[in-house]
Amino acid sequence: MKALVIYDSAYGNTEEVAKVVGRALGEGTRIERVGDADWDDLKQYELVVVGSPTQAGRPTPAVKAFLKNIPAGSLKGVEVSGFDTRIDSQAQGFMLRTFMGFLGYAAGRIARQLEAKGGRLVKQPHGFFVQDKEGPLSEGELERAADWASSIARAKVSSE
Repeated sequence: MKALVIYDSAYGNTEEVAKVVGRALGEGTRIERVGDADWDDLKQYELVVVGSPTQAGRPTPAVKAFLKNIPAGSLKGVEVSGFDTRIDSQAQGFMLRTFMGFLGYAAGRIARQLEAKGGRLVKQPHGFFVQDKEGPLSEGELERAADWASSIARAKVSSE
């Protein structure tokens, strides 16, 4: 499978997840930081996964700009999904948990943008927890990322 994982990372946590996702997707997977990715190349991939830290409920400005600039319909026939890194709202106080619930997370927004450009969602977007704004990733999150990506690879193989 020819796959591309595009990510942005503020403190290295999302980059760690992107690398694990790329390895779990298997041979033929390319991993690129969003600033190095070219939306003109997306049509050559069978699968595109985009990841970002969640910032005020949204992806980073670089990921938002990248997604916005993908030409309409250019992901037709490409399977897609998204992921983010986030603080666990359930571990927060009532006010912060409520505020975070109101804002939401980046992964769903990423997936919707990819679908709006013609992509077909192969797996629901997913979030991976960091312990604090700058991290580190919570224990077990890299394993969860590998499991999530492996389930994408299995879904992709079974659909062929």
